[in-house]
Amino acid sequence: MTRDTDTATKANRLAWNASAHRHRQSDEWQRQLSGFADPSFSTFDPVAASILAGNGLRGARAVQVGCNNGRETLSMLALGAEHATGIDQSDAFIAQAGELRAVSPHGGKASFVCANVYALPDALAAGFDLALITIGVLNWMPDLPRFLAVVSSLLTPGGRLVIYETHPVLDMFEPEGENPHAPAYSYFRAEPFITDDEIVYDGSIAGKAPPSWWQFHTMGDVVTGCVRAGLQIAELKEYPHSNREVAYDIYVGNEAQLPLCYTLVATKSGQ
Repeated sequence: MTRDTDTATKANRLAWNASAHRHRQSDEWQRQLSGFADPSFSTFDPVAASILAGNGLRGARAVQVGCNNGRETLSMLALGAEHATGIDQSDAFIAQAGELRAVSPHGGKASFVCANVYALPDALAAGFDLALITIGVLNWMPDLPRFLAVVSSLLTPGGRLVIYETHPVLDMFEPEGENPHAPAYSYFRAEPFITDDEIVYDGSIAGKAPPSWWQFHTMGDVVTGCVRAGLQIAELKEYPHSNREVAYDIYVGNEAQLPLCYTLVATKSGQ
């Protein structure tokens, strides 16, 4: 692990842990805490639910890398996964995942692992039929090729990776800037964006937290990283809807519409 990778990874863990209390105070947390008592409850939107269903989630041993509070890991069980494992380096969010698992009828089929994704336990290797990466995870990764190689190592031969992410083009814009529709950053920006704002997504005013490092990755970085990790791209689809913070809703429904998010499906080589 390079010094910068190590620095960014440790910093982001501290930032997420410091922000966890804000998520517990939200209406969304209360909705999840009561909702998961229903075996059919899921936090997936129709796009995520459809692509997972179409790529063998039912009956699968599934893993989510960067699971946050476990809501989507548990949602995979509601959609028919045989077992679901969530991995995250924030012990504060893994603790929240434990609370949600405790109220879920599917809780016995869920596991949560608190670990640095660049140093996962060997026991997880090649144990899963399907891996899921969702909104924002890739941008917290300072070494994207290495991260995708780790994700690939979790899959059995023929296993599938499903990514549902914000589009890299969106990182060019600052929705709360003076001119939110003019590019504020280069698509090819190499240096991370470092901020000491709390990590919140509901539009509330952020307090201060330890600095977090947000990385810029192009679509080419993602696709090439998958291929070099031994994953064969099966589908890449872009969408005009936003799955990011509410501030980004200003980019929805414009005449000159940006791609705002995408899904990517890739299969691990081998039989």
